[in-house]
Amino acid sequence: QVQLVESGGGLVQPGGSLRLSCAASGSRSSILDMAWYRQNPGKQRELVAIINRFTTTRYGDSVKGRFTISRDNDKDTVYLQMNSLKPEDTAVYYCNAATIDSGTYWGQGTQVTVSS
Repeated sequence: QVQLVESGGGLVQPGGSLRLSCAASGSRSSILDMAWYRQNPGKQRELVAIINRFTTTRYGDSVKGRFTISRDNDKDTVYLQMNSLKPEDTAVYYCNAATIDSGTYWGQGTQVTVSS
């Protein structure tokens, strides 16, 4: 079992920045990929960014060049640095971990609101 706890969401003006964190606990050694997804009411959850244990990354098209995902394997924490935020980035952001035994785990979500 893996538990994920997100932090760092909030209200920011367009063009501003936020940094999300997600700390993993439990069977941390079993984690392969860690990722951030986001979701708005009535819409599908979409991939924002994903990073594997070797720190290879992949981003959703809408955030390329603005968001950066990083990972501290010693702390089992993944970060999402979000710059040049736009109103359309407003969503609940979820942390996700995929494990070696094909398990998938989600955090509780953190709200990001981009508004003037």
